[in-house]
Amino acid sequence: MESLEETELCFPQLLNSSCVKPKSSQFDTMLTYIILSCISLLTVSLNLLVIISVSYFKQLHSPTNLLVLSLAVSDFFMGLLTLSKIMLIEGCWYIGDVMCSLGQYLEYIISSVSVGTMVLISIDRYVAICDPMHYSTKVTQKRAKVCVCLCWSCSVIFQSLILMENLIQPGRYNSCFGECIVVINYIAGVADTIFSFILPIIAIVVLYMRVFVVAVSQARAMRSHITTVTVQGSRKVTAKKSELKAARTLGVVVTVFLMCFCPFYCVSLSSKDDLMNSSSAAFVLSLFSFNACLNPLIYALFYPWFRKSIKVIVSLKILQPDSCEANVM
Repeated sequence: MESLEETELCFPQLLNSSCVKPKSSQFDTMLTYIILSCISLLTVSLNLLVIISVSYFKQLHSPTNLLVLSLAVSDFFMGLLTLSKIMLIEGCWYIGDVMCSLGQYLEYIISSVSVGTMVLISIDRYVAICDPMHYSTKVTQKRAKVCVCLCWSCSVIFQSLILMENLIQPGRYNSCFGECIVVINYIAGVADTIFSFILPIIAIVVLYMRVFVVAVSQARAMRSHITTVTVQGSRKVTAKKSELKAARTLGVVVTVFLMCFCPFYCVSLSSKDDLMNSSSAAFVLSLFSFNACLNPLIYALFYPWFRKSIKVIVSLKILQPDSCEANVM
C-alpha cells in the first residue's frame, strides 16, 4: 500500500478530503499540454479572422455568411474553453466547483449552438439549391438574424434546464476536492440526446441528401449546352455555379462536423460512467473541440473571399479609410 508521502494529492493541505492525482508520465503530460495549447490558439486565431472578415467587409454581409459568422463565434468560444481542459490533464480541477459547472454549462451551450447553426446552414443551402427562384425573398438578412438569435437563445434556455441541478448546487456529485464532474439525470439526458443529436442529425442528413441530388442534376444540366448563350443566360449560369460551390463548401463543413460530432454522443450513449473520467470520451471530446479549428481551414481552402480578407487584415490595410468597402469577392 502506498504511503501518504508517495501519493500526490490535488490539495495536499486537505489530506483525506483531496482527490489523488492520477499517475502519468511527464512526457505524455507535456505533449498533451502542447497539443491542446496549439489547438486552442489556432482555433481562436482562425475563427477570429472569420469573425472580423464577415463582420467588417460589407461585401460579405449576406444571409449565408451570417450563419457562417454564428458558427465562427461558437467555434471561437470553443477554442477558449479548450484552455480549461488543459487544467484537467493532471487529473485535478483547481478553480472551484462554480467554475467547473459554469465551464461545462458554456460548453453545452456552444455545442448546442453549433448543432443549431448547422441545421440552419442546411436549410439555407436547401432553399438556395432547391428553390433558387424564391431564395432572395425567403432567405433575407433580417430573417437570418432572427434565426441566429433564436438559435442562441433557445440553446441557453434548453441547456439551463438540462443542467439546472448542477448550476443550483455546483459540485454536488464530486466525491473529493479537485474533481470536476457534471451529471445529467436520465430524463434530461434523453431530452438532450433527442433535441441535440437525433433530430438535428436527421434534419441535416435529409436536407443535404436532397441538396446533393438537386445539385448533381443542375451540374449535369449546366454541362450540357441546352442553355442559349446570352448575357442574361450566362449570368444565371454564373449564379448557379456560385450557389453550387457554396453548397459544396458548406457540405464539406457539415460532413466534417458530423464526423467530429457523432462519436461524442455515441460514447455518451454507450458509457455508463462519467464522460470526463473515460479515456475514450477524452478522445472524442478533443475531436469535437478540434472541429472548431477545422472550419476556418475549410473556408481558406474553398473560399477565395476568406483568403483575400485575411491578406487585407494581416497587412493592416483594414486600418485604411473605407477599407470595409474593399473588393474581397
